[in-house]
Parts: sequence; C-alpha cells; structure tokens
Amino acid sequence: MRKTLLTPLFAVVALAAHAQTVTVTGRVLSTTGEAQPGATVLERGTTNGTSTGPNGDFTLSVQPGATLTISAIGFATQQVAVNGRTNVEVRLTASATDLGDVVVTGSRATEGRSNILTTAPVDVISAREIKAFAQTDVSQVLTYAAPSFQSSRQSISDGTDFIDPASLRGLGPDQVLVLVNGKRRHQQSLVNINGTIGRGSVGTDLSVIPTASIKRIEVLRDGAAALYGSDAIAGVINIQLKDDSTGFQSTGYYGQTTQSDGKTEQADFNFGVGLNHRGYLDVSGQFINRGYTNRSFTDTAPLIYLGANGGNYPSSANTEQARRDLKAQDDALVAQNGFNRVDLRVGQSASRNFGGYLNGAYRIGQGYEVYVGGGASYRTGRGPGFNRLPNQPTQSDLNIFPNGFLPFINTTIYDQSAITGIRKSYGELFVDLSNTFGRNELDYNIDGTVNASLPQGPGLVTVNPTSFYAGKLAFLQNTTNLALSRKFRDLGPLATLNVAAGGEFRFDNFQIGRGEYASYINGGRLYNNAPTASGSQVFPGYQPQDEVNKSRTNVAGYLDLESDITERLLVHAAGRAERYSDFGGNISGQLAARLSLIDAIALRGAIGNGFRAPSLQQRYFTNTSTQFVSGLPNQVLTVNNDSPIVRNDFTNPTQPGFGVEPLKQEKSTNYSVGLTASAGRQFTLTVDAYQIDIRDRIVLSAQFTRTNPLVNTILGSQAVSRVQFFANAVNTRTRGIDIVANERIALGEKSRLLLTAAANFNHTQVQSFNSSSTTVNNDVTPGTSNLQNTLFDRAQRTRLESGNPRSKINLSAAYTVGIFGIEARTVRFGEISTADADPTRAYLDQTFSAKWITDLTLSAQFTKQLGLTVGVNNLFDVYPDKIYVDPRNNPNNFSVDPTTSYSSSLDNSNRGRFLYSANQFGFNGAYYFTRLNITL
Repeated sequence: MRKTLLTPLFAVVALAAHAQTVTVTGRVLSTTGEAQPGATVLERGTTNGTSTGPNGDFTLSVQPGATLTISAIGFATQQVAVNGRTNVEVRLTASATDLGDVVVTGSRATEGRSNILTTAPVDVISAREIKAFAQTDVSQVLTYAAPSFQSSRQSISDGTDFIDPASLRGLGPDQVLVLVNGKRRHQQSLVNINGTIGRGSVGTDLSVIPTASIKRIEVLRDGAAALYGSDAIAGVINIQLKDDSTGFQSTGYYGQTTQSDGKTEQADFNFGVGLNHRGYLDVSGQFINRGYTNRSFTDTAPLIYLGANGGNYPSSANTEQARRDLKAQDDALVAQNGFNRVDLRVGQSASRNFGGYLNGAYRIGQGYEVYVGGGASYRTGRGPGFNRLPNQPTQSDLNIFPNGFLPFINTTIYDQSAITGIRKSYGELFVDLSNTFGRNELDYNIDGTVNASLPQGPGLVTVNPTSFYAGKLAFLQNTTNLALSRKFRDLGPLATLNVAAGGEFRFDNFQIGRGEYASYINGGRLYNNAPTASGSQVFPGYQPQDEVNKSRTNVAGYLDLESDITERLLVHAAGRAERYSDFGGNISGQLAARLSLIDAIALRGAIGNGFRAPSLQQRYFTNTSTQFVSGLPNQVLTVNNDSPIVRNDFTNPTQPGFGVEPLKQEKSTNYSVGLTASAGRQFTLTVDAYQIDIRDRIVLSAQFTRTNPLVNTILGSQAVSRVQFFANAVNTRTRGIDIVANERIALGEKSRLLLTAAANFNHTQVQSFNSSSTTVNNDVTPGTSNLQNTLFDRAQRTRLESGNPRSKINLSAAYTVGIFGIEARTVRFGEISTADADPTRAYLDQTFSAKWITDLTLSAQFTKQLGLTVGVNNLFDVYPDKIYVDPRNNPNNFSVDPTTSYSSSLDNSNRGRFLYSANQFGFNGAYYFTRLNITL
C-alpha cells in the first residue's frame, strides 16, 4: 500500500522538477565574431552540458537561475548567468588557460583548489597531454610527463616483463598509492622476484586503464598515509575518469621502431551522454597490440655443441691447441646444423590488450545521486627466457631439441574493478557511501620448452610435452568507505573550516594456484647417470606446497581538518588509525600549511608520519624458479615468511631456520618545504624539497647458497640450490627536490605557446640494517659468516639506491596556430648504477651516464570531426651506455685460464648478447607513429 501511494508522489515531484527547467539556445563566438565549434557548455554545479555545433550554436535545458560555464581550448573560461533568458550569445576572449589546475587530491575539502594554492605539490596531466605524444599506456605517459615518476619495461624477467614496475620520488612501486576517482585501486597479483627495479615489491598495474577514459591524472608528491592509508609513503596518483564528455571520440594509432619491430596498433573510443539532465554516462574502450623488440647480439660462447658451463671450454681442453681444435669442430657443427648465434631475444615483450571502462552518475531524487565506475581488461603477453644450448642436455631433451631451444613465457592477465556509491548533501553536510571492488589474476603458460626430467624415447609410454600450464596468481580487494565532510564559513576567528571524517573496511585475498603435474615434477630421467632438471624449463610450475589462499581485513577511521585561518594562511591537519587482522594497528598523522607572503609568492610545508602494510603477496608468496647465475641455471626457492625455513631459529635441531621475525609495517616520516610563485595569468613556479625516512623497509633478500654450511643444513633435501625470502631488513632516507615552471603565452587570436620546465632530483641512501628483523647477522655463531652481507648485498643496495635515475629533467614546448600544432619535448634521464654482489669483483660495477630523449609531434585539426597527429619518440635514436664486459671473461681470449671464472651472473650469461641496460628509458631506439582522431 505504501509503495502504491509513494510511486505517484515521486512521479509528481519528477514532473515538477522537469517543468522548472528552461531551454536556452545560443552561440559561442570569438571576440572577432568567428564561430567556435566544439566549445563546452555546462550548467555550473551539475554534469548537465553539451558542446557547440559547426556554427558555434548550442541548445541546453537548465534551471532558470542557472549559470553557464563556457570553455574552449585557447580561450579564457567564461561564466554567464541565465537569469531566465532563453537565448544568449557568448564571445570568448583569447587567452592562456587559467592559472593552475583545480585538483582534489591531497585534501578532503568540499571544493577543489588550484594546484599552486595547495599545501602539497600536485602535478596535473590533462587528457590532451596524455594523447599528445607516442606513449599509449598510463605508466609510460607518466614517465615522460612527470619527472618524479619513473617506469621502464624489463626484459627476460618472468612476469615483470608484462607489468612494468614504477616508482615515485625514487621509492618503490608499492610505496605509491593509486586511486581512481579518489577511491583506492587494487594492486597487481604479481610480486617482482627477479633482479629488476622494484625487486621484492608489489605495485599497481596502470596499463589496464584505457587512456581514452581519463579526464586527467593528479600526482600528489607528498606522503599521504594519514589521508588515504597504507602505501601512500611517496605520494598518490589519482586517475580522474571522464565525466563531462559529450558525443563520440575515437583514435586510431600505429607506430614502430626504425628497426621495423615493436609495431603497435591501438584503437580506442570514448562515448559520453547526458541522462535526461539528471546525470551522465561515459563509456570507453581500447585495443592495443604491441609487438616485441629484439636488441640481442651474436652469442660469443666459444662452444655451442661441445662445450660445458654454458658454452665454455671443458677442463679437459687444458692447452691452447686443444681449445683451438675443439673450437674448429664446434664451428663445423654450427655450420652443418644451421645454428643461429643470435639465439636470444632481448627487448620488450609482445602483448595484446582488450579493455573497457565506464563512469556514470544519476540523480534519483530527494538530493540523492548514485554513481558507478570501473571496468575490465583481458591482456595476453609473450616473452622469452634464457635459451638452452645443445651442450646443456640436463636442462633439455636432445631427442626433441637437438639444437637447443628458446623457451617462452605466455601470460594472461585478467583485471576487473567496480566502484559503486551513493552521495547526498544534507544542507552543508556532504555524505558519500561507496564500495570498491578489484581483482587481478595472472596465469602462466610456458611453451617451446621441456621438463628435462620426464622420460622420452622409443618404446616409452610417456611423451615429453613442449607446453605447460604453470599456475596462476590472483589478488582480490574490496573496500567499503563512508565519508562525511562539511565546510564552515566565518566560524569565529576562522575564515573557513572544512571538517571531514570517515571510516573504511577493507578485505584482501591472495591466491596461488598450482600448475599442471608435468610442469613441476621430477620424472627421474638421468642423462649419462647425471640427474636432470625438474619442471618446465625457464619457469617451473607452482607446486601443491606453493598453493596459497590467504585473506585479511582492515578497519580504519580518519579525521581531516582544513582551515583558511586568514586570507593568507591555510592549515591542514589529518589523522588516521588502522588495524589489520594479521599484524596489528597503526596511527598516522600529518600537519601542513601554506602561507602567502605576498599575492604572488607563498611558502608551504608539511610534516607527517606514514606506513605501508606488508602485502599479502610478500607475506605468503612461495615458488621455485629457474634463474641463471654465472651462466648456469639454478633452482631458486622463494619461501614465504611463515615457513619454518624463515621463521625458526638456526639453533633448532629438528628444523633449523634463519630466525626471521614476522613481517611488520614499514614506518615513514615525511618532511617537505616548498615555494610557489606566479606572475599574472601566464607564469607559475613551484619548488618543493622533501625528506622521507623509512624504517623497517621490506626487501627481498639476496640468495643464500648451499656453499654456506648452515644454509645447506637449513635447505636439507629440497631440490634447490638457493633460497631467498622477505624481511624488514633496512632503514633508508630519501632526499630530493621537485621544480616545476609553466609559462602560458597567448600570441594572438588563434595561437598560443605553452612552455614547461620540470625536474626531480632525488637520492636514496641505506642508513642502517635492521638487525632485529633476523638473526642471520649473528656472525659469531658457527656457520653464519657473511650471512648479513647476503641478506642485503651490495648488488641489492645499489639497485635500491641507484637503480632508478637520481635526476630527471623535462623541457617541453607546445605551439598552436589555427588548426595546426607542434609539440617538442626532451627528457633527461639521469645516471644509474649497478654493482656486483661480491665486493671482490667491484671491477664489474658500472655507472650508466645520463641521456636526453627527444620527442616531436605535428598535429592538424582539419575539422571538428577529424584530426591527425604524426610524430617520433626518441628522435635522435639514443641508446643507453653499453654494458661493461670485463675482458678477463672473454671466452675467445685463449691466454686466460679457462678454469678461472671472473664473471658476475650478468657478465657470464651476457656472452655479448646483452649490450644495453633497460632501467632508464629502455633500448628500443627511435620510434615513429601516427594517430588519427575522430569526433562525432
């Protein structure tokens, strides 16, 4: 009965609301009377809007007392009050864009502020900038657009080939929080365990979000754990989805390198529509097909068929003549079998990505608005591992691969996310209740390989397969959030006071699924009475004992206060308390302020503490992988933190272990101080210095080997030669400075020039080892000598301190005149360093010099519906410095004793094939592209 009475009532209210609107028609012109097609007309304070037609005309139904916001690229935004009128004419004045971009990241105030008026530095990358150059995914866009952000593609590093590790302000991939529409985004399922940047970390996969769906990206360069919780030690990346587009936009893209590889085809679209003046729906999709690149060179291994130890001379060839004779025999076999000495693929992996995203909101009456967001993607990838030579029969099956083989890792990544919520204003109080779901799954399939331990041959029933399902990783996160905020004006002595409070409940789940039986077992086959390697070569499958299904919950509450104490002083304070079900609680706080010295110059600064909870992946990941060390494949056990191997003390007679304590949260202290300056409407400058101290930083240890007696005892009968694990091992300090300057110049009615200079300089240093995290530093105990150095060796330390560029400088200029545009950008990637784990081989350490990478694009907007961009990334075909190879490891140097090894793992497995480092900007060389834009 109640429903029967209420339904007509709602209908009457809806009709009455609709009857109160008026239809406004009009035209948007320049000051000289030229029509402005494609200008945006919005009813201020709503999502109700449209765009102008070919003659600059528009029609829009609005409230009688509405104010229209009219904007167009190259013109000053104008506000026009309707005041009951049904026809308006608007003339826009040519100008640079408004000074500063309004941002919402870093504050819970009900109204956004210009990014030069905030207490913390925020970069804004617009939708136009995202599509201006050659980059097609979010992580690469940010690498070239935001100097404090760094990401580069890896090669021959298992799953890390397919999800690029990224960092902000020189810290780790898991020390930056990613938001979408201000809501926490889930992390990837992959934990990086190979020797890459971000080793031991779990980041966020940014490539699943279509660039066509993005309105802007806000990068908060300040610790924000007190505002947003775990992971926000370095800062926050907030991806704002489009909510104001109308009509249909689509782009088609094609590019390739000058070496005719790395071919990339992309097609994307965005469709925006208003929902009966009550809301909007924005739908986007993309397809990207990225080809592989290969910058490997000739394999200089002296012996392909008759050698030992990855192609070196056997000890029996102990004279120069014997080695020459053996080399001649081997060369004859290479020619006879047509063996190609370019036997490795070094470069970016191939991938194919299908993805879709939506963002929408609808006012359902009585002031309530429901909203949705999120999407799904399906991405496949294919990347190589290290090849197996025909002289490595214990890692191969010569009946199937008489000439060796190059194995491939094939991945399938499924990613889904959904944001749902309802919000309403109760007078001055704004309430937002939301739920955010996310899941990321990574499946492994290995082909072009064998399990060398499986029997194969005439009369045998078992047939050795050459492809294997090796298992999966999956991570799920669900976050429920209630947020309340209210802005008070003229509250006693305070000009304004914004109060925000809320609570959050989060559920996390991590899973490892086993591979097929043949992908991990040892079938017992012997070669000349020698045991053969277990599992699918290059990537053994996850085993039953690796399987994991672990969950945890987190409850949090926060309070956020922001006040304009006076017209010149803004103060922001935030506090947050969290409690995790698996390791306990944490309290974070932050105090920030901005003081205007004069109208054009202000000081700002912040101090706060933060934290990062150990991820479930770091707590529970375990597997056995094949990794090449000194040219030889090793079975490396990565063991989780709950294992007796890690947790038990080495004095335990029944099950000795390393005595590592349970993982706990990283704790940080952030300090920053900065200056902002502006001149008129054209010039802005921000300079911000920072220091970030992190205690109990979680790292993945170096590999402990059986050559140490205690390690050999701990590993027991397990079929592995090395072991590594996670520990809160080090304390670090990161110092840096960010500088950003923008100049916007209007050169006439139809032309403008935008100049940008931005830079980041940072230095991370290990301050001390956290000896309480593990007992392996106790060198006085018999058998533990040098275990502390192994826990975090000099290779690990150098990767953490100098693996990412310590500086990055971005200089760009964009000039538009009429329908034409030209943009140039040059980015200086600072130097990086590598080091050998063994201090006695410090001669293999190397510093790679800084390089400038220059991009250039030309564009033309022929009509409102059709635009074209052509350009080049890395215009001058710049490559990183070549990797240093110590001459003592040259296998063709017959005067060197072949039984003496001087090489590091990188040096020995290199054999002339790896010439470049991938950690600054990659090594693909020059890349040309064209992009067609269609708007309907």
